[in-house]
Amino acid sequence: MAILAAAQPAQAGPLGQGSATRFTTVGAPGVGDPFFPDAGNGGYDVQHYDLTIGYTPATRHLDGRALITARATQFLTRFDLDLRSALRVSAVSVNGIPARFAQQGAQELVISPRLPLLPGLPFLVRVAYAGTPESVIDPDESLDGWIPTDDGVFVASEPQGAASWFPANDHPSDKATFTTHVTVPDGIEVIGNGSLLRRSSAGGLTTFVWNERFPMATYLATVTMGTFQVSTGRTPSGIPTYVAVDPREAARANPVLAKLPDIVAYESQLLGPYPFESVGAIVDSARFVGYALETQTKPVFDRAPSEATLAHELAHQWFGDSVSLETFPQMWLNEGFATYVQQLWTEHAGGRTTQQAFDTGYATPATNTDYWNPPSGNPGDPSLLFTTSVYNRGSLALHALRVKIGDAAFFTLLRAWAARHRYGNGTIAQFVTLAQRVSHQNLANFFQVWLFTPGKPTAW
Repeated sequence: MAILAAAQPAQAGPLGQGSATRFTTVGAPGVGDPFFPDAGNGGYDVQHYDLTIGYTPATRHLDGRALITARATQFLTRFDLDLRSALRVSAVSVNGIPARFAQQGAQELVISPRLPLLPGLPFLVRVAYAGTPESVIDPDESLDGWIPTDDGVFVASEPQGAASWFPANDHPSDKATFTTHVTVPDGIEVIGNGSLLRRSSAGGLTTFVWNERFPMATYLATVTMGTFQVSTGRTPSGIPTYVAVDPREAARANPVLAKLPDIVAYESQLLGPYPFESVGAIVDSARFVGYALETQTKPVFDRAPSEATLAHELAHQWFGDSVSLETFPQMWLNEGFATYVQQLWTEHAGGRTTQQAFDTGYATPATNTDYWNPPSGNPGDPSLLFTTSVYNRGSLALHALRVKIGDAAFFTLLRAWAARHRYGNGTIAQFVTLAQRVSHQNLANFFQVWLFTPGKPTAW
């Protein structure tokens, strides 16, 4: 720990104004993720986000206030939040005292509290901000974050879009609970994570308050809004359901969504208890987005999903949401797993068996390098994070593991992985260790071949 010299308090206001005091202990401006090194920040751990947002779809203007509860993990005289530069900050306070701040580069909000923050102690940060949010363009050229639609906004923030609409420690290694208060013109529905605590209308505006009481990665947060038909119910085990469908997609979506309770029941039997207190889906009409995302408790779809896609995104509630990856190159823990559970549901529903799916996939020639490369255990480049091999080769790896260690050990392993890392994070190395412990086999060569060796696996 650095020893700090005594200093006079700095004046509140943007950095560069007042008597700036120099300190040597600062939080890192990124967590050093191999794919997104500037994502997240060091020196603290967020416990809860309380977000208050006003949004007008017609003008695309957002007014926001964030109250962030965090705990310092080191002596801090300065720390960063991630917030995209299209949103401009007007005021920041730390523990109720106005703080100096500056917005630097594409997403760094640099905050210098007047009083140092002590390791192990909680602190509160308030940020007032406003502007027109801009979508993030990811390395694979897909849209990410706050994505305007013709009647609202589609909010899907993986891997780096959360900071396009709220200040955050924007990396899945720092999970937190969320409360979101969103005010929009009457007639607009807002669907968020967790449970709807209340909705109220006054003066032509409606406010929705959503609460997610289980830890959540920032990229899984959503406040998707627009014109939706909403239905509620319960799964066979009593879990409340909340399903919102754009009327333009209803005819195609509703027959599939009717199977949501049964899919959740089957996946719960397979993977262990459903990890959250509510479940649902958001089906928008935003086909230009090109993907669905497993936003926590309510996956968001850019169109009416297929049954397989619905099963895939619901499987993520265990693998990706409850158990989150530690760094982005380990995306196999999310996508390989959800793809395989999707195939298990297809078999359960009377379709192609998982063995048939494996045989078909494995028959892909080695010359089809787009199918087999990069290895699913480390895509090697952020532009390949969601490439075919992470999903398909990744699911083949899980079936090959199942055959190698047997059904009893394999399904015990899936349930143990979901239970041991529930509401936390996991790594491939931890999964390998657990697989070896459960199966009583040395699987080092198996995982090296399937997850980290380029080309079509031939011996394992």
